[in-house]
Amino acid sequence: MTSHSPYASRLRDIPIERRETSILGSTTRYWVYGPDDAKLTIVIAHGYRGEHHGLEPVIAHLPGYRFISPDLPGFGESTPLTERPHSIEGYSDWLNAFVDDLGLRGTAVILGHSFGTIITSAAIASGLPTPALVLVNPIAMPGVKGPRPFATGITVAYYRTAARLPERLGFALLNNWLVVQFMSSSLVKTKDKALRKWIHREHHTFFNRFSDRDTVVEAFDASISTDVSRFASDIAVPTLLVAAELDDITPVSAQYVLQRSFPDARLRVLGGVGHLIHYERPGEAAEAIRDFLEALPDS
Repeated sequence: MTSHSPYASRLRDIPIERRETSILGSTTRYWVYGPDDAKLTIVIAHGYRGEHHGLEPVIAHLPGYRFISPDLPGFGESTPLTERPHSIEGYSDWLNAFVDDLGLRGTAVILGHSFGTIITSAAIASGLPTPALVLVNPIAMPGVKGPRPFATGITVAYYRTAARLPERLGFALLNNWLVVQFMSSSLVKTKDKALRKWIHREHHTFFNRFSDRDTVVEAFDASISTDVSRFASDIAVPTLLVAAELDDITPVSAQYVLQRSFPDARLRVLGGVGHLIHYERPGEAAEAIRDFLEALPDS
């Protein structure tokens, strides 16, 4: 977490350790937060073009739990997959193998944010056992059908252009400062100037930490190819949806439809926030997660 983070003081007392392992050709770097003897372990899958730092504000509000937060292959410090494509199926296979590699199969709760909600849902629907699933800012409908079709069209054109350009020019386009600033400004909802400034700095620091042009475009195609609703009916474990009233990616009405698609799901909608729950309202998200986890039968 950056030194100017408004949540840094909360994170300071939580032990953090960086580790790595090899999964499906990816050198996967991951961070362990919290004590090894914690009452519960939670494995995280972050959002598109994010990395492990993004969920730290939520982790900071949940002392006593143990979090395993890897950088998805091709993002942050993790190298791309070589034995699978960077598709939903590829990332799902990676998550299954990652949980197995750490000896957490069937014991760790799985948590996904944004793009990570699709990956985690696909993995559990395909057989990854877990006591429970937590989805923050779940993608409840395909990205191309979201509430801002013009902005979505521009975004799709942006990635298509980057894919067609020579690799070096495409990489430079994807790293463009103005594009990152536009993205950040369009998603942030808080009126707190200091918090807005920090969120923009976080995006400029971490949003461009991807390995190469082709991987980030391939993952983008995966992110808009499907949504959580495709997998919901096959997920029997208790599920928590933490959604946002002002989410520009998925309208809140779609979250109610998604909730009804799960055999066992509860929905918590946070008012006055959009797709950046983890930055703007991590305390409320953590409260919802804690209440959910402590109500599980084995808690």
